[in-house]
Amino acid sequence: MTHDSPALLTDHYELTMLQAAIRAGMHQRRCVFETFTRRLPHGRRYGILAGTGRFLEQLANFTFDDRQLAFLEEAKVVDGPTLEYLSDFRFTGTIRGYGEGEAFFPHSPVLQVEAPFAEACVLETLILSILNFDSAIASAASRMTGAAGSRPCLEMGSRRAHEEAAVAAARAAVIAGFVGTSNLEAGYRYGLKTIGTSAHAFTLLFDGEEDAFQAQLDSLGIDTTLLVDTYDVERAVRTAVRLAGPRLGAVRLDSGDLGTQAVALRELLDSLGNRDTKITVTSDLDEYAIAGLAAAPVDSYGVGTRLVTGSGAPTSSMVYKLVARENSSGEMISVAKKSQGKGSIGGEKHAGRRRDDHGVAVAESVALDPSLLTAGNYRPLMRTLVSDGRILPGATGAEGVRAATDRRTATIAELPRAIRRLSEGDPVIPTEFLDH
Repeated sequence: MTHDSPALLTDHYELTMLQAAIRAGMHQRRCVFETFTRRLPHGRRYGILAGTGRFLEQLANFTFDDRQLAFLEEAKVVDGPTLEYLSDFRFTGTIRGYGEGEAFFPHSPVLQVEAPFAEACVLETLILSILNFDSAIASAASRMTGAAGSRPCLEMGSRRAHEEAAVAAARAAVIAGFVGTSNLEAGYRYGLKTIGTSAHAFTLLFDGEEDAFQAQLDSLGIDTTLLVDTYDVERAVRTAVRLAGPRLGAVRLDSGDLGTQAVALRELLDSLGNRDTKITVTSDLDEYAIAGLAAAPVDSYGVGTRLVTGSGAPTSSMVYKLVARENSSGEMISVAKKSQGKGSIGGEKHAGRRRDDHGVAVAESVALDPSLLTAGNYRPLMRTLVSDGRILPGATGAEGVRAATDRRTATIAELPRAIRRLSEGDPVIPTEFLDH
């Protein structure tokens, strides 16, 4: 059984903290929470923020319905006064943050929630579960599209992920430069281009490979992509060319030494007069494999498993920390966690990307005083996403994906060329905290 409301996509202790705060009369204290990562995954030089639009879509439906409240009561998660509070829950606060598709670095305040403690507290798990996953996928996808250069990357990882994670991964991949996805639900929800070829099972269904190719061509036309490595690649290619002629759209390789096979396949296609027939490769590709195929005559890459698992970094390690709160006098004061190795910096942050005279980013600049980000060549990074509970237009749905895709293209162009390196190294620009 599922619910339209995401309110129970949370941890038990979020609601028990709420209960204790209500009992103590502290739940209405104004607070500022910030989402950030203390460090990038090992060896990564930048991250790409994704998931902001998905979070805002969930926030629009974040209420507790009767069935959810009945569950909380029956399971004795919270008491009567807390249930009464939740029955009328609506987010009324303000949310600021980086635009989706923006690059981020250690301590970038990518999302900032200002609201009464009760409202900000219950959003923690939802925010982190969405941004951690989506940003991990977008960050991996951006490395892959960087390695691919002008050659398109296609997202094909649905069957390697939870069904809803597959939709999120497809969306994040497109934000990071992938040109399409095999996931139809992602195409339906977000207006993404959907793509597909055929499986080995389709070829095996027929008495012969020629019959399978002919059936596909009859149904989809000669612009289709034929899978040529079910049996013998050379024989399959010759059959495909004989049936479709020189205007055959593409052939796909899904196994073996892709680089060596692509060279032989290109030579064979050209010798048969199919110079315009393209070669697509799949089979557990990641950014390193794509980079290794740079010299091969490959026209596009289909990426699945490694993409939807973050290519070795399945989370962005983002955290959600209270950095400022109202005191007993009604003034906002800075607060910070002091734990060794897991501390935070108190105070509501502002961020800008410092650039040199050529417009190339040289630092991620974070300040408590926004005026410190106006004197030099800083590009403001934070924007208002929700104002007094009202979600501002432009960040959700298909429109939000298009804006995030454009933003990712612009932010990549602004960063130093070192982002293209796949070798391990420090973040491509340092994070600096301005205090004067």
